[in-house]
Amino acid sequence: MNYVNAKKVLPEELLAAIQQHIQGETLYIPKQRGERLRWGTASGSRHTLDERNREIRRQFTEGERIGDLAAAYHLSADTIKKIVYTSK
Repeated sequence: MNYVNAKKVLPEELLAAIQQHIQGETLYIPKQRGERLRWGTASGSRHTLDERNREIRRQFTEGERIGDLAAAYHLSADTIKKIVYTSK
């Protein structure tokens, strides 16, 4: 997250309106909904977890037990159940 001086990017009227509510503080302005990336998309973590979950589902479908999958992937049995019983 980068710091940007509001004087440089906001119209004077808008800056004055914001200053009625907050002055001299750091203000975070989130991206609009359509512009936000899902968690892990930019770093590739999301892709890695999706691949891992597909592999867990495949192994479960082929008969691997939940306890064995939990031990193999260092996850709780409840987490494995969420992965294999949630449709994606």
